[in-house]
Amino acid sequence: MPDRIAVLGTGLIGGSIALGLKERTDAVVVGYDRSDEDLALAATLGAVDEATTDLAEAVCDADIIIIALPVGAIKETIDRLTSLPLKAACIVTDVGSTKSEIVAHAQKLKQQDVIFIGGHPMAGSHRSGMKAAHSLLFENAYYVLTPDPDTSLLAVQKLSRLLHLATKAELVIMDPVHHDRVVGAISHLPHIIAAGLVNMVGDYNEQNEWFHRLAAGGFRSLTRIGASHPVMWRDILLSNREELINLLDDWVLQINNMRDAIHEGDGDRIEAFFARSRRLRAQLPDRKKGLLAPVYECWLDIPDVPGEIARVTAILSEQSVNISNIEVLNNREELPGVLKLTYKKEHDFKRAVACLKEAGYAVYADRT
Repeated sequence: MPDRIAVLGTGLIGGSIALGLKERTDAVVVGYDRSDEDLALAATLGAVDEATTDLAEAVCDADIIIIALPVGAIKETIDRLTSLPLKAACIVTDVGSTKSEIVAHAQKLKQQDVIFIGGHPMAGSHRSGMKAAHSLLFENAYYVLTPDPDTSLLAVQKLSRLLHLATKAELVIMDPVHHDRVVGAISHLPHIIAAGLVNMVGDYNEQNEWFHRLAAGGFRSLTRIGASHPVMWRDILLSNREELINLLDDWVLQINNMRDAIHEGDGDRIEAFFARSRRLRAQLPDRKKGLLAPVYECWLDIPDVPGEIARVTAILSEQSVNISNIEVLNNREELPGVLKLTYKKEHDFKRAVACLKEAGYAVYADRT
């Protein structure tokens, strides 16, 4: 008999996993959500075989339960599962971006002969909801599992194989504490820093509106994650607070060291700081999907004559390139070109750069 899998939450993450399950496995997928709209869309797109707003109905006889909900709702859902008659040896996993607190909270499920294995698919997107779900969202990304040392190896292998088939991600086994420190450093801390910069410049702008007028180009790109969902990030940061306190202390040391170098006029120290950053950034993997969604942008010089922008869009349209956004740059601080084009998908970005260069435009491309 095929596995019966309950996907609790049919938003971007749960919807993408469900689509992958239906495309690449013979599992029966039951979708649960409080949103009738997302459930209806999931059914229409073929992501689920059954859809329900009743949690007990969704998990009844499930072999595997995937809690694809925000961090703030995962513990609450685990509590609700403890009061339901789950199938013996059922595997429960989640997709939360913090693991230590959730794994500890899930210990109570052991009383029901249920196996909990923490999980975190490490790929991001700017969009949300079932409408943004895609069966290849996690392709070539890392998918971290954080089983307890005493977890059945067969259960870990079963879940790993299933998720690899469904997502085409690379499965990694990791200690939950280690996971939280790594993710805190590469995702949670950057979100705090970006939001802090935006808030600081916003304070300055209240006295002088030129701060926002000139905050184009590099500043906007640098701080794009500062626009993240406030409630979601409140819950994530509080769930990972112990690791983040240590990381913030380390960040304060970094900033204080740079402050001291500037105050002392120590040019060699400042240069070494940026030289090391440049060298280390060049070592970062470029082809792997990560927690922070990639941005695909290019800039090009165009003559200031009527119809030139229309010509550019016509060239891309002929090649079936989908442009996400187009922007004429007045302030070009630290940026080449006068026309900025943004794409949601890498293949559109690559095709656009190639055909615009072939058409004779000077194109500057950088995928960040």
